[in-house]
Formats: sequence, structure tokens, C-alpha cells
Amino acid sequence: MSGTYNTMLHLTIRLIQQTFRLRSTVTQVVMEKPCILATTLGAPGGIYKCFAPCIEKHFTIIPYERFVQRKEDFADKIQAVFVWGAVALKVDQNLLQSLPNLKAVVNGGVGVDHLDIPLINSFGVKVSNTPHVVDNATADIGMSLMLASARKIVEGHDFSKFRECDDFPESSLGTDVTGAILGIIGMGRIGYKIAKRAQGFEMKVLYHNRNRRPESEERAVGATYCASMKELLQRSDFVMVVVNLSPQTHKLIGAKEFAMMKPNSTFINISRGLVVDQDALVDALRKKMIRAAALDVTYPEPLPRDHPLLSFPNVIVLPHVGTHTVETTQIMVERMVTNALAAVTGGQLPDEVKA
Repeated sequence: MSGTYNTMLHLTIRLIQQTFRLRSTVTQVVMEKPCILATTLGAPGGIYKCFAPCIEKHFTIIPYERFVQRKEDFADKIQAVFVWGAVALKVDQNLLQSLPNLKAVVNGGVGVDHLDIPLINSFGVKVSNTPHVVDNATADIGMSLMLASARKIVEGHDFSKFRECDDFPESSLGTDVTGAILGIIGMGRIGYKIAKRAQGFEMKVLYHNRNRRPESEERAVGATYCASMKELLQRSDFVMVVVNLSPQTHKLIGAKEFAMMKPNSTFINISRGLVVDQDALVDALRKKMIRAAALDVTYPEPLPRDHPLLSFPNVIVLPHVGTHTVETTQIMVERMVTNALAAVTGGQLPDEVKA
């Protein structure tokens, strides 16, 4: 009886040990998430900490600063790189060579002009961005800049805070947006959304684009196509640039274009800083060739505090905040996670960008 009891006890102990080993293995498997490389969350140029749970649900985040110090510990584990901002994390040949199992470079935002896509692809690594997500927020910032410039919102705020008397100066007079002519250069998704918003202000919309939109789409937003940019510039009260940066659009707007604009017109740029010749813009403002300018993008970003553009009272300069909202950023981060998951599981990246 004693022998049978001891045998049963021994078997029970072995079963318990095996169960604990199995649970430990399962827990370890569950806890092992794919690793991504990113600028430290919450650090300058990094994704804000409030969005960390969205990423950490699926990935282990390796902060770039820790990676640099301990490459040998992390290099083989990293399968995706999260790029947030043009200068935060540089994806160059040295980084690509140090990550043998890298599958994707995932960019937050639409513009990928800061990424060398052919180089990245040459390592067998895919690139993705977050298109469509930013359209509404970017269109909103374009309208915000137009309204703030036209109605001198910033000057009014400063008057309320710093006024030395209660009389409005003549220079505080704004200009109407309702009924004015808006010229949109670049009628893609964002440009079209701006045209929709302009309808609410009863604006007449002109647009110039590489390809003309179907007449039904033009009618839907009351837009008129200008085959030449010259015609648009000469007729518009507000000129808004909404193009992607490419070799063809680099300094698309320069001295010649500013000379074509009305002296009472306003120039608005929500595309990329390098689409505009900033020296030519400064010259146009000094010579009063245009009434005002409102910019969400510049080069560099942000501008140095002593830059001439910051000295004009009729110029608004934002530090590239077109997509800087809680809702849009949340969706952007979620989209980055979706693309990264597709990459690490061998699937098709839904937002792959090809060279």
C-alpha cells in the first residue's frame, strides 16, 4: 500500500511540475512580442506617451537611444522602424545594415521625402505611410490659416493682451473671406476637401492641377479649372498650395509667381516648405507685392527665431502642426501599427509606398 501511495505521489508531483513548465512556456510565448525601433516615446521628436498603449499592445518598443548603446542586444530582434517626424530618427545605410531582420520602415504621416525609399528597398525592406488619415486635419489647418490671416486673429489677440490704448489702429482692418476667390494649387484629396470647406464661405474656387478633375467633381464643389498656374495666381484673393514635394515641385513658387499675384492677395502654404522659395517670399512681402502670408510649413522647421519671415506683422508661421490633433494622431499611430503587423507577419502592407 505504501509503495502504491509513493508511486502515485511521485506521478502527481511530476504532473504538477510539467503543468508549471507548460504554463511558464505559454506565458513566455505570449509575452514575446515583435520588436520595433522608435525614438523614445515622449522625447523631443517622438510619439507622445499617451499613444504608447496602442503600440505596446502588439510590440515591444526599443527606444533608439537604448539601441545605440546596446546594438548587440537588440539588432537581431528589431523587425520594424517607426519614423515620426522628418529628423527624429534617420534611416540611413548604417542603420539598415545593423538590422538584419528588419522588414519595414513605417512612417507616421503622408510625406516620405525624408526617406530614401530606393535605398531602403535595396535591403529588402518595405516602406509605408499613413495616407488619407491626415486629409481632414490638414484641410482644417489650411482654412484656419486663411481665416486667421484674413481677419487678423493673432493681431487681435495681441491687442487684447498688450494694448496701450483702446482704439483700434487702421492696420487692424481685415479682409472678407466670404465671396472671395480661392486658388488651390494641387487638387488632390486634401485640395478637394479644402474646396468643399470653401463652399461654406461662398467662395469662388479656382484650381490648378496636373490632371483636371471630372466635371461632376468640379460642379460638386463649384471649382473652375485653370490650365495655367499664371491665370490662377492673377485672379485669386487667396492662394493655397497643397502639393506633394517632388523634384517637379521643388521651389514651385518663386519670384516669378509672386509677381503674378494680386497686391491684396494672401499666400498660404500647407504642403512642404521647400515647395516655396522662401527668399523670394520675403522679398515679395518687403516689396508689398502681396498682402500677407500664412504658413504651416517652412525650411527648416521650426524657423530660427531671427528669420526674416518672423519679423512681419502680416505673416503667420506655424511649426508644421497640420495633423497635430488628438484624434488624427491616434488614427495615424493605429495605422502605423496595422502596417507594422502586416510586415512582421509576412502580409501585404496596406499603405506600402514604392519607389
